[in-house]
Amino acid sequence: MEQAKRQYLIEFLGALGVYFVLLMLSIWLLAVYVQNDALRAVVAVLPMLPCIGMCWVVLRALRRLDEMQRQIQLEALGFAFAGTAVISLTYGFLQNVGAPDITMFAVWPVMGVLWCLGLVLANRRYR
Repeated sequence: MEQAKRQYLIEFLGALGVYFVLLMLSIWLLAVYVQNDALRAVVAVLPMLPCIGMCWVVLRALRRLDEMQRQIQLEALGFAFAGTAVISLTYGFLQNVGAPDITMFAVWPVMGVLWCLGLVLANRRYR
């Protein structure tokens, strides 16, 4: 199991490193060189390529887990999915009465925090 954890960490951090490099490159290219609107859109989403890689790494790691760990992850992800839906919909309704607009970049941190909280709760349930 330790080998699988180490492999996951190497793969995930590798994809994260590529993401960081492409993010910096994308920001720089958009600020300095790229003027064509269609090309700007392509350059703007360039950092998403390693994000797709990170998703692949997470899915591979989930496939390597035993049944109990998969159940814990499933419950944590379900908690994160439902919680993110409730929070984002609630805030959307609050925007109708004057709450400030927020960027879509706020969704992933909410989901990530709820996933971690869901892991804590699910682990407590099964331990």
